[in-house]
Amino acid sequence: MRYISFRIGGRSSYGFTRGRSVVDLGARVGDLLPDLRQYLDALARGFTGPHVPGLIEDYTLDDLEFLPVCQPGKIICVGLNYDMHRLETGRAKLEFPTLFSRFADTLIGEGAPIVHPQVSSQLDFEGELAVVIGRPTHRVSRERALEFVAGYACFNDGSLRDWQRRTSQFFPGKNFPSSAPFGPTLVTPDEVGPLRDLTIETRLNGSVMQSATLGQMIFSVEALIAYISAFTPLSPGDMIATGTPGGVGYTREPPVFMKPGDTIEVSIERVGHLTNGITDESSPEA
Repeated sequence: MRYISFRIGGRSSYGFTRGRSVVDLGARVGDLLPDLRQYLDALARGFTGPHVPGLIEDYTLDDLEFLPVCQPGKIICVGLNYDMHRLETGRAKLEFPTLFSRFADTLIGEGAPIVHPQVSSQLDFEGELAVVIGRPTHRVSRERALEFVAGYACFNDGSLRDWQRRTSQFFPGKNFPSSAPFGPTLVTPDEVGPLRDLTIETRLNGSVMQSATLGQMIFSVEALIAYISAFTPLSPGDMIATGTPGGVGYTREPPVFMKPGDTIEVSIERVGHLTNGITDESSPEA
């Protein structure tokens, strides 16, 4: 299953895709379950979803505007989770994951512009795998952690480096509005299969900037879920951004930052392809 959230005809909804066809779940159960996060929660409690015959097509992907694939209650991001990225930043290897949080209003959907704020000159890219929780999760073991995953999506942890590096805290540089594309689809684990050998890439204006396999993570998805759920309960719809590979812009010589007019893409094998342009904060599109 490939879930999406979208806007059409001035109405926000969610559903799933069959190729380029879209089935609108919100039109069927939205009165009770108004967004994908609540739909995932209902599935966790035994809801089986509406029966939708295989030939049904409400829209095509060309008809709609993508929204962030879900609106998480919690967004927990992992830093320095690939050795190549850790080494390019000059950071020491740590025993435990480096974590920080994001606000939901930083998220945007496929095709929406990343907003370059006037108060920064260092807008950087970070292609990542996002993991969305599907069942209430608290102090789960590594061995069982993947049982609690609803699906996977592409994520771009857009980072304002000059704000991020002012102190030891990442938080300001990671929380500018409309800085973090998330989507376009949430793909269930049965469609993705094992993660280890899947390729993740980031392209800026068509040039490959980051390329790795998901198996190169220092802390695996199951290790992250086990660690994070040890200190905070996770709920359906909560998202973990699992960290970015090496090749980010600010460590290059000379540095490479995103600017208005650029196009950034994050692709993950079997998960999806996320494309966004960059616009200036003063633009009418922002």
